[in-house]
Amino acid sequence: MSDTRLASLEAFLDGHPTIKYIPPSSPDYPSKREQWNTGRSDTPLAIVQPQSAADVSAVVKYAKSQNIDFTIRTGGHNIDGKAIVEGALAIDMRAIAFVNIATDRQAATIGGGILMQDVATKLGHEGLATPVGTVPSVGYVGWAMYGGYGPLSAHWGLGVDQIIGATMINGDGEVIKADEKLLKGIRGAGGLFGPILDVTVKIYPLKNVLAGAILFDSKDIAKSLVDYNVGYQKLLDSGLPSELSVQQMVFNTPTTRLYGISVMWSSDDFERGRFWVEKLACLGIIIANTVSIRNISDWMADNGAAVPLNVYGSARTHNLRQITPQVAEIIGHYITEMPSNPATVFSIHQLRGPSAAPKQNSVFATRELHYMLEILGYATVAEDRGKAEKWGVDFARALEESGEGNILPTRYISLDGSDEAHSITRIFGSNTQEVLALKKEYDPNHVFRLTVPSL
Repeated sequence: MSDTRLASLEAFLDGHPTIKYIPPSSPDYPSKREQWNTGRSDTPLAIVQPQSAADVSAVVKYAKSQNIDFTIRTGGHNIDGKAIVEGALAIDMRAIAFVNIATDRQAATIGGGILMQDVATKLGHEGLATPVGTVPSVGYVGWAMYGGYGPLSAHWGLGVDQIIGATMINGDGEVIKADEKLLKGIRGAGGLFGPILDVTVKIYPLKNVLAGAILFDSKDIAKSLVDYNVGYQKLLDSGLPSELSVQQMVFNTPTTRLYGISVMWSSDDFERGRFWVEKLACLGIIIANTVSIRNISDWMADNGAAVPLNVYGSARTHNLRQITPQVAEIIGHYITEMPSNPATVFSIHQLRGPSAAPKQNSVFATRELHYMLEILGYATVAEDRGKAEKWGVDFARALEESGEGNILPTRYISLDGSDEAHSITRIFGSNTQEVLALKKEYDPNHVFRLTVPSL
């Protein structure tokens, strides 16, 4: 059956020479199908790499006419590896990678296959920025559409809050501009309604940031985390400036486990920024401080050097209103017991400022002040996967039981591979029925079946 479908696909592609074709017989097939989470071993029917909107349109029309399932790949960092599905055609968008800055320098149109690093670099060359994530090889558009936590969220909002326009493929394979109703769905539900060719986002003047890591003495890692969070809450109560972003992190090195914070100050008032960085630094015994003035692209490249190229396993998240003493105790226990694999990581993001304000133009559900706890039960080798995943599952379950009033009902789908997170009410909350109605209206024949989340 696959041979017949491949022959038909090849005949179609003969009439579309700009679409690059990578069949299973190609020596490039193994590397092109590889994703960050290598624990998923699905083999696609073939891989095609469109070079333009017209190419994507042609492929979707063809796949629909032949009833061929297909997936969309941008960066390939989907935590479950769902950019590749067994027997489905993989449409690799990474050649559609551009940043076109508007003449008023208030917005930029960004290609659907561009990676995070390239967005930061191309905007940075013009002294501009938009909220981005921390890992350079993540696909920007997927990150932004499903939420987009990052170091500029407290200042300018989530990635999803920057989207002011989008071009996509509808269920008939036609290129369309999203209207306001559809844009609301794209802001939070991503490509659920069709492949995204580009998004237009808000951009801001920002040449350099004050950014880096502060690592604390971690001999008693649980105590270091508890002490920091007590002090941080006091700073938070006194009023932190929106330009300041802090992400807590626990990670393994070849010789030890470390606790620290990733800091970014997104204003050119660096004297004021240093004042606040110093306040954070006083919340523990410092063993290293790399905070300095730099551009976002270089900062992101440094982050990328610490991210494993491939992992096995799964991730979990929880959204919490507060890091209560009970929560801090649970976290302290599990980071002490954390497997020593370099891919096993724990992180705490915080949503505050404009990101936490209610939004009527987005289906992203979690719009209140909260901490998003990221539990990465990953390993760099398959043999360590079971231990890492069990740690993550147990950790998430302990948090779930820590206090019902403190746990928000929603999960962050971009970082959560649990079955609970893929319940659409856990993702969209009170916006669930609106998302379902939009899906029914814009994809009534369910052409886009292999979306994330799956409906």
